[in-house]
Amino acid sequence: MSEQANHYVITGARLADGTTTDLFVRDDVLVDEAPSGAERIAADGLLALPGLVDLHTHLREPGREDAETVRTGTEAAARGGFTAVFAMANTQPVTDDAEKAEWIKLLGERDGSCYVQPIGAVTKKLAGKELSEMGLMAKSSARVRVFSDDGMCVMDPLLMRRALEWVRPFGGVIAQHSQDSSLAGPGACCHESEISGRLGLGGWPAQAESIIIARDVQLAELTRSRLHVCHISTAEGVDVVRWAKKRGINVTAEVTPHHLLLGTREVEGYDTTFKVNPPLRTDEHIEAVREALADGTIDVVGTDHAPHAPQDKDHAFVDARPGMLGLEQALAVVMETMVNTGRMDWSTLVDRMSTTPARIGNLAGRQGVALAPGAPANIVLVDPSARASVDREASRSRSRNNPYHGRELPDPVVATFWEGRRTFQR
Repeated sequence: MSEQANHYVITGARLADGTTTDLFVRDDVLVDEAPSGAERIAADGLLALPGLVDLHTHLREPGREDAETVRTGTEAAARGGFTAVFAMANTQPVTDDAEKAEWIKLLGERDGSCYVQPIGAVTKKLAGKELSEMGLMAKSSARVRVFSDDGMCVMDPLLMRRALEWVRPFGGVIAQHSQDSSLAGPGACCHESEISGRLGLGGWPAQAESIIIARDVQLAELTRSRLHVCHISTAEGVDVVRWAKKRGINVTAEVTPHHLLLGTREVEGYDTTFKVNPPLRTDEHIEAVREALADGTIDVVGTDHAPHAPQDKDHAFVDARPGMLGLEQALAVVMETMVNTGRMDWSTLVDRMSTTPARIGNLAGRQGVALAPGAPANIVLVDPSARASVDREASRSRSRNNPYHGRELPDPVVATFWEGRRTFQR
């Protein structure tokens, strides 16, 4: 739970554009003068960025509290510098009606260390047969605007068309898990290449992703609605999104931290920590998504934070549940792959990890806002020089399926403030 609101004077912080400033926090907003009795925080040598926003988080509650809860998941988010997360709908029960969406929102308000926005399912029970109550979820107190069957692809093109038509009047967006199940079925668990054949693992070809993206961008064009491509992982998928954007189609895309850093070599030892969907790809695909994130073809970084209890990972590779932790090391990985390599500056990172995800998710004005008087006090203080070896046992998440365990990465987050409350401090 977040601590009570307070007053702060943060001195000597450097903003993403390189300017140095003092920040004054009164209750939940930034103000133009120091509040009386404020706690002073020296931020010399630190960056002050708007709080990060994740469009793709699995909090598991309700139903799988053995893997994660809203409390532990948002504590992990705050540790990673996030002040808002979008909670995916594949809970137990599925978030497919207004009452369930309102319950997720209530859990966030009660237990959250950051803002929790429910995502609604596209189809009832994620079954791909009948549309969920999207209109009622949008009208509810949860104000759902993002809908996804993530973990499952909406395979029926007519149903996908109808979903896009339904969300258009209220500015909603369909976030698709792009996986053609006839090309990459239940046994597909490794990028289809030399390595899948050598390891004897079911192949997940790049085309199983790009074919669905190609279909869906054309449906978005037909319906004049908004499409968001979840966890894009292939050069072919990037090419389709780039073509669609040039055509003026209203499509956005995300890439995960693990697809920016990790590749097929990680699965050589059959370590199920590295089983994820879509699978880790080869170097050519890693390079393609890095380039696309840098040039804006990929709009945002989405963590796809997917905690799993040990009993779900302790199987043969083909039988283990797919997914990795992502919230706590997301900023570190983007720094390592994009900022420290010169591909991206800090202002662009803020756009990809804060401003644009807030806009896509309809949180603009409340999240991802420039740090100036009158703005919500959603702040992450970052030490760009700090590094450490990742220790999965130190995670704020309830689960331990951390793919970065033992790897030296930036350890940037010094403190996180959500609506003026300090939700993490190193």
